[in-house]
Amino acid sequence: MVRADRFQRDEGVDTKPMNIVVPIKLVPDLVEELEINEDGTDIDREFLTYRINEFDDHALEEALQLKEKHGGSVTVLALESEETDKVLYTALAKGADRAVKVTGLPEGLSSHALARTMGQALSNIDYDLVLVGVQAADDRDGQLGVLLGKTLGIPHLSVVTDIAVEGNTLTLHKEYAGGIMAQFETEPKVVLGIQAARVIPRYAPVSRVRQLMKEAELDEVEASDIDLGSGTSVRRMYTPTRGEGAEMLEGDAEEIASRIADIINEKRS
Repeated sequence: MVRADRFQRDEGVDTKPMNIVVPIKLVPDLVEELEINEDGTDIDREFLTYRINEFDDHALEEALQLKEKHGGSVTVLALESEETDKVLYTALAKGADRAVKVTGLPEGLSSHALARTMGQALSNIDYDLVLVGVQAADDRDGQLGVLLGKTLGIPHLSVVTDIAVEGNTLTLHKEYAGGIMAQFETEPKVVLGIQAARVIPRYAPVSRVRQLMKEAELDEVEASDIDLGSGTSVRRMYTPTRGEGAEMLEGDAEEIASRIADIINEKRS
């Protein structure tokens, strides 16, 4: 169990190197204009480009920071897609030790199905910590870590902003609404939803990524018998309704103030 209490640090405690796993999700690159598909139930993904989810990038950076300070290894997991290889090689270029591509499933899985998939893949991986991004840019539900913890049968804590390790003890800071911070103490194994790494995620040189594409191999794991149902479904998606545009007010300060007052009174009536 995770408990929220204060404790006294012991000096000189040896810290056990940890094996850390970071599930990575690819999300649509939001610099592109998104369109809804013909069914109106999803975005049109045919010509989209994808990138690593921003919060997952922070989870990877935090894992690398822990590895560099305390030893151990970092493994990254991602579902197979057209751009998965590049993202996984980029993670290796940043310092991950192993990259695993999970094959045999369609794109756009719900958090429920993704948690079941990653839980199955983790059954063959030795791990102490699982770090996930606190949420993804495409769904914002923030439930992957919660569901993955349930799937694996281990504790979970989300919105984590700081991880300290001493001996076999993890000290975690979690942020609540209103900027309230709480301190928790736990031990591996645990799933943590990372809101922000302790430093800005590092840059991977393109030359290093290309070199690894030639020299390194990605491991592959085929998913089997995954229940893709999530208990929810999207009936319809809509693009935002366009307004009539802005009204530019001209004149001196008194005239503009008078016009603003008129507009407010019109809205009230």
